[in-house]
Amino acid sequence: MKKLRVSIVLLFALSTLLLLYACAKKQVTISNEAKPAVAGQKAPPAKTGKTPLVNTETAPVLIAGPSGKDLFESERIYFDFDNYDLQPQARKVLEKKAEWLQLHPDISIIVEGHCDERGTEDYNLALGQRRAEAAMFYLASLGISNSRIRTISYGELRPAALDHNEKSWSRNRRDEFKVSK
Repeated sequence: MKKLRVSIVLLFALSTLLLLYACAKKQVTISNEAKPAVAGQKAPPAKTGKTPLVNTETAPVLIAGPSGKDLFESERIYFDFDNYDLQPQARKVLEKKAEWLQLHPDISIIVEGHCDERGTEDYNLALGQRRAEAAMFYLASLGISNSRIRTISYGELRPAALDHNEKSWSRNRRDEFKVSK
């Protein structure tokens, strides 16, 4: 009988701890240093050369100016379901962003990782972080210093589309870019 009481007390204590842990307030992760997206993977080194990716004499006409920041922030990249691999279209967008960042060396950015509503909140926060870091690593491989890029994951907390269908979910699986100066 004593063993039964001890077992019940232990079971109650463990279930209480599990409930408290599961209901704990989730924190959004912010990172300003390069971390591998997968354990054991090395982060790409930031290039130290000052060679621009674009001709700086003609590029300001094309992408600089008062709308440059707005254009930079408006272009998002999208991901496949349950994935943080960069698609060819995302790489093209990031290459344009790297060109703009090389023309504006005083600007720092925040890469925001987002997910659709499927999956747990914790899983989506981690996946959103991996998506943001994938963009950061690619920008670093293009010569943008990691010290100019911070990442944050919002997981499923800030959807771009509210419907519960594939079209909306595909719009929510994204990275957004904010200029932080």
